[in-house]
Amino acid sequence: MRTREDAQRYHRRAGFTLIELLVTLAVVVIMATVAVPNFQSFSARNEVAAEVMRLKTALALTRSAAITKRSTVTLCPSHGMTECEITNNAEGEAWLATLAIFEGRGEPGDELLRTFGESQLPAVTYRNDDRPVRYKALGRSSGYNGTFRLCGRLEEGASVIVNNVGRVRVESERPDC
Repeated sequence: MRTREDAQRYHRRAGFTLIELLVTLAVVVIMATVAVPNFQSFSARNEVAAEVMRLKTALALTRSAAITKRSTVTLCPSHGMTECEITNNAEGEAWLATLAIFEGRGEPGDELLRTFGESQLPAVTYRNDDRPVRYKALGRSSGYNGTFRLCGRLEEGASVIVNNVGRVRVESERPDC
């Protein structure tokens, strides 16, 4: 049977010492200083990858709709979902809006086929002449080719390139933003 003296000795040993707590706290702080910047970089890369997939999907569906419907189909940013609303500016805000696919030229009265939510990146630019991406009945984007420049946080970014034939490719290097 334990005596009162044994119980007091056991009770004193049950906790952590100050040194043990300080060492544990130092290890946690060191791990946090390494993990937080890596997590931020990982998060920035994922935002760019998500935007690349959003654009590639929108371009592929636009091209597919043009071939299937055998007519001109347009991909452009739109706020009201009734027509194309492109006003490029130096900050690259036009293509951050919701992307809309219209059967036709993206003018009032054209049928809205599909929308894609807004971008989460700081800047997305495409060409400098305020033109949307248009695919003709054969799936070609002649005259509407160009490069989407995706500028993310922490020096992350990519380029999505649309050629005259209508095909899309991605360059993972950060473009000049």
